[in-house]
Amino acid sequence: MDELASNTLDLHYTLAFPENFGITSYEPTLACFSPEDIPLIQQSLSEKICSLEEIDAQKLDPEDAFLHSLLLRSLKNSLALNQFPYYTEPLSSTSGMHSQLLILLSEYQFRCTRDVEDYLALLDQVDEYLDSLLVYEQEKKKAGFLMPASFLCDTVQQCRDILTLDDLSPESHFLQTTFQLRVEQLEKENHLTREQAEKYKERHNQLLLSVLLPAYQNLALGLEQLIDEKVIPKGLGNYPEGKSYYEHLLISQTGSYRNIPDIKKMLIKQFLSDLETLRNIQSGHPGCFSGSPTDTFPISDAKEMLQHLQDKMQSEFPPLPAGQTSIALKSVVPSMEELCAPAFFMTPPLDDTMQNTIYINHSKTPEGLELYTTLAHEGFPGHLYQNVYCNRNSLQLNENPARHLLWYGGYLEGWAVYSEMRSFDYASLVFTEHNQPEAALRAQYAKHNRSMQLCLYSLLDIMIHYDCASFSDIYEWLTKIGVGNTDTIRKIYNYILQEPCNYLKYYLGYLEILSLREDAKSQWGEAYSDYGFHSFFLNCGPSDFIGLQEQLAQTDMPLTPP
Repeated sequence: MDELASNTLDLHYTLAFPENFGITSYEPTLACFSPEDIPLIQQSLSEKICSLEEIDAQKLDPEDAFLHSLLLRSLKNSLALNQFPYYTEPLSSTSGMHSQLLILLSEYQFRCTRDVEDYLALLDQVDEYLDSLLVYEQEKKKAGFLMPASFLCDTVQQCRDILTLDDLSPESHFLQTTFQLRVEQLEKENHLTREQAEKYKERHNQLLLSVLLPAYQNLALGLEQLIDEKVIPKGLGNYPEGKSYYEHLLISQTGSYRNIPDIKKMLIKQFLSDLETLRNIQSGHPGCFSGSPTDTFPISDAKEMLQHLQDKMQSEFPPLPAGQTSIALKSVVPSMEELCAPAFFMTPPLDDTMQNTIYINHSKTPEGLELYTTLAHEGFPGHLYQNVYCNRNSLQLNENPARHLLWYGGYLEGWAVYSEMRSFDYASLVFTEHNQPEAALRAQYAKHNRSMQLCLYSLLDIMIHYDCASFSDIYEWLTKIGVGNTDTIRKIYNYILQEPCNYLKYYLGYLEILSLREDAKSQWGEAYSDYGFHSFFLNCGPSDFIGLQEQLAQTDMPLTPP
């Protein structure tokens, strides 16, 4: 818990009521980078590993033994990653902290006046935080790991566009509007007087103008001075020991411990399977794909879609543990649309899962079928459902809260992709129920096409970062399989360069779940059901996939629907 207490942003998003977990005193802190911290982190990780290795896991109860093995594997991989301090990129133009920080601040929930005070204190430290990231970039340049010039130029422009005096002066910036709403809600709940609320708003605007705006301007200027046109984009494998770093990054992001050749085989096998399915659909129903069919999805409202998904999943997924669950659907503000994903779920704290928020980026998410499958990914049975289920289940079972200090991207995002794929089947049923059989078939086609796309991008990730493929290599390979638009290929190549292992986090995680499901079918035989497998997966997580395999081996009989 010391780690959470030293990073207030992480603390607030992990625990709504930290005092219930023994954290009663802390100073609001934005954790800043310091070159001097690198060896200290290395030493701390080594000491923790030694302490864990001194524990005889066989003397622990099964739950603690499971946590022990998860912690040991996670810390050992973190120790390996820490040997490459300048390989990561916190200011990526695709998902850097300069943009993510503002989203986290805008969603910083106010439950009491202490939360407002903490928020304002964090705001007052943003200049120090961004200065520390600039120092990190300067250190990266000295070490030979400077961001490519074209990417750095993009980040500089984003820093100048994301927060401007033109937005702040009329109080129209989303940080201002969201702060006002949160403070006014506290006033309605009698946590604040009108006078206190107005003073907080005044203080907030003052900090935006005197701290945040100059901080972003200074960051842009500092980064601009680092730009070196000789630095060109290249994959991680082109750097010293870059392949070793990539292998450990892959473990960190996906929770999969398979080696690269096996992962490639796994991806290629799935790619060919989806390709065969698409060809069979096309050859068996050629009339379905003549011309340019546009299907109108029978459900148009996002809230109705979420309710429909909840209704459809009931027989296949366990119910959420007791408790109210509200969902707020919000739109990404126009100024952030270019920087944000098509949609995202704001993960709630462990101890407060009632209020949940899904953001939709309407500039990147069309209506209809794509919105439906996106809501399945972010909502039910995807991120929202999985997070609420796991958190409530953990509290009910009184699990060790240290479990929630571990993060498993493959478990989380793999489940979201698994849910998304499931929703294509639900969508086919919707079309069938509305007497649109050809649209139902096209939904199945879209499912396998989506799988192939994610698979292809995952293969490209390995080719670029592990096999050191250049843009010309990728261009030649993609044109051979029919992707011939140069601008499209350039965008794909640049995104994967800046987000190593990101697609694998989603898709390898998904394939690991499919593999685990096949193992469950083999082990449980006639007792297998999707309900039982989903219950097992949710009750054991979050986890890496070695841990899930070990837990499955110890599970003789699956749960059955009530």
